[in-house]
Amino acid sequence: MIEEISYRPIGLIRSPFTEIKGMPIQPSGARGIRGTIEIYPEFSGGLKDLDGFSHIILLYHFHLSAGYSLTVKPFMDDTPRGVFSTRAPKRPNPIGLSVVRLREIGGNILHIEDIDVIDSTPLLDIKPFVTEFEPHEDIRIGWLAGKSGKVSGERSDGRFNI
Repeated sequence: MIEEISYRPIGLIRSPFTEIKGMPIQPSGARGIRGTIEIYPEFSGGLKDLDGFSHIILLYHFHLSAGYSLTVKPFMDDTPRGVFSTRAPKRPNPIGLSVVRLREIGGNILHIEDIDVIDSTPLLDIKPFVTEFEPHEDIRIGWLAGKSGKVSGERSDGRFNI
């Protein structure tokens, strides 16, 4: 069994959100909200050819999350759920994922849209979003059935603040 894994951030995500409370809880609730990503100079060579993609997947560290519980009351629900059936930030490995629109790249700065991440979040990785790579048939959304149409208006109520 591997005891520990460590990652080094490749950059910082910048957004207009300086407080967790009141933030959109998913990118679909952050439509039109712009931000930037500053890629550290030693990783900027990895941006080659990324400008041809309209959307990118961001993997980041929930740096403000302390501790975790295997059962949480997620946004849009008051029923305790297993943390792995949610996208809650308080997780054994506090890794977040967002798909955002890539507007342009200038040097080591990525201009993005639909960002739902708090300012100064450490970025772990970027991957291009390619619809053909993502399975999309027969998708079930578990306990979120009937609630997913409400996500765009949902905002953080602070339940996962440290």
